[in-house]
Amino acid sequence: MANGENGISYVYIGSYTDEQHPVGISLYAFNGQTGELTLIETYSDLPNASFLAVNNDKTVLYAVSETETYEGRYGGSAAAYAIEAGTGRLSKINQQPADGSAPCYISVDATNRNVYVANYLSGNVTVYPIEAGGALGAHTQLVQHEGELGPQADRQEAPHAHSIVPTPDNRYAVAADLGLDRLVISRIDAERGELLPHGSAAMKPGAGPRHLVFSADSTYVYAINELDSTITVLSYEADAGSMTAVQTVSTLPEGFSGVNSCADIHLSGDGRFLYASNRGHDSVAVYGVDRDSGTLSVVGWQSTRGRTPRNFALSPQDEFLLAANQESNSIVVFRRNVETGMLEETEQTAAVSRPVCVRFLS
Repeated sequence: MANGENGISYVYIGSYTDEQHPVGISLYAFNGQTGELTLIETYSDLPNASFLAVNNDKTVLYAVSETETYEGRYGGSAAAYAIEAGTGRLSKINQQPADGSAPCYISVDATNRNVYVANYLSGNVTVYPIEAGGALGAHTQLVQHEGELGPQADRQEAPHAHSIVPTPDNRYAVAADLGLDRLVISRIDAERGELLPHGSAAMKPGAGPRHLVFSADSTYVYAINELDSTITVLSYEADAGSMTAVQTVSTLPEGFSGVNSCADIHLSGDGRFLYASNRGHDSVAVYGVDRDSGTLSVVGWQSTRGRTPRNFALSPQDEFLLAANQESNSIVVFRRNVETGMLEETEQTAAVSRPVCVRFLS
């Protein structure tokens, strides 16, 4: 059955692994009418497949292996998998060392020429060229983050690159560095496969930026801050490749006094609503987006019915949200009210060991 046929789409789940639970990637069929998940196949050839990305042609899946060493050398690795048309099944093309420790995020540029990996422990970014058939070439660059560290000594003792996202026009790449409290902006030289220094945007001290998302019209950036449980809204000047903070909002309801850290962030396809995950409060926060100013207003919170929602994804038609509860080993499906933005519980769940990434093939 082809992806999208009869309301069925394919979704990949990335997981942390161990000897008892070796599956790093799981392939599911997702029913876009009922929200039901059906397991198709599992893959145990990539440990700690903590983040996944699909190329623009939907022919190759890229994944990081979040380890500290790979084949006896320092650093983790990244792998490329061919996606079988019509079934979504994977076959590994190749795997390359990252030469950076604990890679935790992977993205593909709009030209399908380069892949970018953020390495958390070593605080750097690896750049790979994409070769014929989607294979990863040997990395062409390792960009080390440097600068003044944030004030939280236990978490900000060094640079910690936590994500890297190409801008919608593919002119720049923005890396969120939790250790430096900065969004590091690089200019993309796609022909040479390099990232060139360009600038940065500062978060509040101790914020710990983790993930970010651009508005559809590229005028705003929304960065989720792991350490102080906030979201920073930044205006974005595409021509200059510069960002200016315009608002910071909490991801938590008033009165919450427990321990919390933020994780993932996504916009609805129509740009009207923004979603952010809380680990500790164990919820998805829902915000309305003012289309003129880009600013956020709280709509509400939805429990993810599990512990530590590290990652989540909206379904292809934005009718459902799938939350990956890492510590309760579950994917929980919520129906999304497209008018209010709020999430409604369904009976649909899937048991997945330590799920940490949800990626639709769409």
